[in-house]
Amino acid sequence: MVSAVENMAANTSWSALGKATDLRNRILFTLGLLIVYRLGTFIPVPGIDGAALREFMEQAGQGIGGMVSMFTGGALGRMGIFALGIMPYISASIIVQLLTSMVPKLEQLKKEGEQGRKKINQYTRYGTVALATLQAYGLAVSLESGDLVTDPGMFFRMSCLITLVGGTMFLMWLGEQITARGIGNGISLIIFVGIIAEVPAAIAQFFASGRSGAISPAVIIGVLVMVIATIMFVVFMERALRKIHIQYPRRQVGMKVYDGGSSHLPVKVNPAGVIPAIFASSLLLLPVTISTFSGNSTSPIMSWLLANFGPGQPLYLLFFVAMIVFFAYFYTFNVSFKPDDVADNLKNQNGFVPGIRPGKKTSEYLEYVVNRVLVLGSAYLAAVCILPEILRGQFAIPFYFGGTSVLIVVSVTMDTIQQVQSHLLAHQYEGLIEKSQLRGKGSKGRRKRSPVRR
Repeated sequence: MVSAVENMAANTSWSALGKATDLRNRILFTLGLLIVYRLGTFIPVPGIDGAALREFMEQAGQGIGGMVSMFTGGALGRMGIFALGIMPYISASIIVQLLTSMVPKLEQLKKEGEQGRKKINQYTRYGTVALATLQAYGLAVSLESGDLVTDPGMFFRMSCLITLVGGTMFLMWLGEQITARGIGNGISLIIFVGIIAEVPAAIAQFFASGRSGAISPAVIIGVLVMVIATIMFVVFMERALRKIHIQYPRRQVGMKVYDGGSSHLPVKVNPAGVIPAIFASSLLLLPVTISTFSGNSTSPIMSWLLANFGPGQPLYLLFFVAMIVFFAYFYTFNVSFKPDDVADNLKNQNGFVPGIRPGKKTSEYLEYVVNRVLVLGSAYLAAVCILPEILRGQFAIPFYFGGTSVLIVVSVTMDTIQQVQSHLLAHQYEGLIEKSQLRGKGSKGRRKRSPVRR
């Protein structure tokens, strides 16, 4: 049954956007920072041989190079200042969150509220600098090994390291500013814009391959049907809920007795959203990016990684599925839905699940329900990310038609639209409150001016 708030949100007119000044400013602020990000992807790192890099990326475009270029918005293919993208920050977030659940001191910081959260964010920034430094230096050495540098040497390595680390830290700052002062999750929006910006070129290349005969018309139609079906399936699963019935007892205030109410606690089939796919992809990109640019001078270990962890390879698919399932459970129980906190909140509000005692028993029941729901949620994430990858590897389809990219684009779009609707709904409520206050003031004034009857 649709609640009154959901019904009001559905009936909210988008024409109200012009009246919601704060929301409009947030949207313009977000668009401005995303434009800055896109401009930065075209500023090259000094010392790169542009012609050799273009030739190399044309050869690697259907391999790992296509995947890493997709997650950096094409900056890696042009070796822009944002070539590392936001992946070092995501990797640092993964490490810090894992340590938070294992190190008692970090777990205590997590419970300290806003101050503890700021401290953990500071540790994440330090980790981002460390990871970006390692990746930037490895990438600089790999570029030299692949003969993609005009003047190799220590000066190039240091300039490349400083430029790439600075670009990643600037992207991290952009993402935090969008989250705090804009609309949507800043980090997800940066990845989203990077994918969307490269989609037109990928579509043109895809249809050009069809015209040249490299891809048959049947495959083109099948890919279009697959993308549409994947989008519909993602939308359906992202809106799917498991509702837990919550009951509130009768309460007495003074001489009045209020009847107990009932509501539902919604548990999404996929509480973690697109985060598991992004985390798993970032871990896969970390070692393979360096081996890609190293060319034929890679070590035996890097050569093995490139051969076995390439897109479509069995080890790649197996590791990808394992990481998606792990992060779906880990992120849900540590960030998006904590059974202990939810149970405590219900107990403080005098709410309870019928037939379940408040407190620890409620927490155990919620954990049991979420565990069962996540079996379906993690399987859905793995299927959406893996099945298109297998088909894409068989028919040489661009990465932008893969399951991970479609999942990110659809999920981030839905989340951003939902936040816009929430702001519009809040603005509508504020307008109703202001009108009621004005009416109250007007009625008081009229009562004061009316003559007193004796």
